[in-house]
Amino acid sequence: MDRPLFLSVEGIDGSGKTTVVDFLVRRLEEHRIPCLRVREPGTTRVGERLRSLLLDSRLEGIHPWTEVLLYLASQNQQVKEVIRPALAKGTCVVADRFADATLAYQGWGRGLDIRAIEAVQREVLQGFRPHKTLLLDCPVDLALQRRSARTGGPDRLESESADFHERVRQGYLNLARREPQRFVVVDASKPLDRVLRQVEHLLESTGIGRTA
Repeated sequence: MDRPLFLSVEGIDGSGKTTVVDFLVRRLEEHRIPCLRVREPGTTRVGERLRSLLLDSRLEGIHPWTEVLLYLASQNQQVKEVIRPALAKGTCVVADRFADATLAYQGWGRGLDIRAIEAVQREVLQGFRPHKTLLLDCPVDLALQRRSARTGGPDRLESESADFHERVRQGYLNLARREPQRFVVVDASKPLDRVLRQVEHLLESTGIGRTA
């Protein structure tokens, strides 16, 4: 690895993102590579306030474009305050979601104009995006089963219909087809050891953990 990497992990709720982010961070640390874990929305003080608002299951009536702008505000704050400074210091960044989630959830999920969202993102984020994105893909019914086993109730987006989450899933797959050089699609319906093996291959492709 000749530069600090910005890696993001995407997927519908219940796809296993948290487990994979944990694994990525652990593997980087094992190779003595400085790394920072972030989540979207969140991480910064502003982002965490926005997260509590956006995911509040008691809050109804948020307009889809209001969602876009609030998520983008979190992304912008995180890039300026955390991600760019970390990369500049030689620290890798592993993100539990980033800007692709807005395209998938608010674009395909809510039915907003994808090009319009991308135009706003380009203006605010100035083209900044992850070097590599790991997309955990699994059927919606399996993701729902996994989520039902969790403690605590669903957040505002998790409470959406299965049809909504299927649109989000297809949105992610569309994004992956558009940018095959950046996206690595992993079949997250497979047993965990097989999923993590694919993640390991991603790291090796970047030069991390590769044997001489």
